[in-house]
Amino acid sequence: MKYKEHKVFCEDQNVASIKIIADVVRNFDDFYGGEGERNTIKNVTTQDLVLNIKSFKVPHLVNRIAYSFFRKSKANRSFEYANDLIKKGIKTPKPFAYFEYSDLKLLHKSFYVSEQISYNLTYRELTTDLNYPDYDTILREFTRFTFDLHEKGVNFLDHSPGNTLIKKNKNTGKYDFYLVDLNRMNFHTMSFEDRMNNFSKLTSRKDMVAVMSNEYAKLVSESEEEIFNKMWSLTEKFQKKYHKKNAIKRKVFFWKKRYRNS
Repeated sequence: MKYKEHKVFCEDQNVASIKIIADVVRNFDDFYGGEGERNTIKNVTTQDLVLNIKSFKVPHLVNRIAYSFFRKSKANRSFEYANDLIKKGIKTPKPFAYFEYSDLKLLHKSFYVSEQISYNLTYRELTTDLNYPDYDTILREFTRFTFDLHEKGVNFLDHSPGNTLIKKNKNTGKYDFYLVDLNRMNFHTMSFEDRMNNFSKLTSRKDMVAVMSNEYAKLVSESEEEIFNKMWSLTEKFQKKYHKKNAIKRKVFFWKKRYRNS
């Protein structure tokens, strides 16, 4: 990697581990992994460390300036938020480090490194397989997990189907929930509107919203009807906005599909 490394932060790692992680990041392009539309995630096993490395897309010029002088980078925020969550008793893969590389004193590439954990499913599987084992139990436990986030003042702005890893706890028989993709998060006392809006990105299925509303109503003073109506209204609002945005993108970037198929 030709860019100047200007920030490296590791959490609770000895010198040998820091060197191992740094070497892996410097040779990131040599490892196999999935490249997404925005970011690239690779899993790397090296010695006794099993790493999940997220490489963030190079930001456009305005954000390169902002992340260099005025705002923390996505990698930095992911690292700090992970530590904040753990302090609050909320599970997330153990944060190891974040790296930032600059070019002409402006942020170019950044990486967030955490523990790679095994898990059984994400929320997304529940939206596509209504016969998934323990379906109702998982959905209700997920709702209680989200309530716990709200009570602890965690507004996870990317609370979407793929961003919670779900793992069955062999000791308790219950399910553990791990937040991932952490760079967009606010910490504040959450109003009823904030809480209901936090469910809006999860599913377009009315039956799932009904189950979550039923479970959430057991934990708060608002009625189940009030919770359902608000949660479903905000879900519909998000879905309309989401599909409208995608329709506009398809029209504006129609050439990309033609290019890929050529």
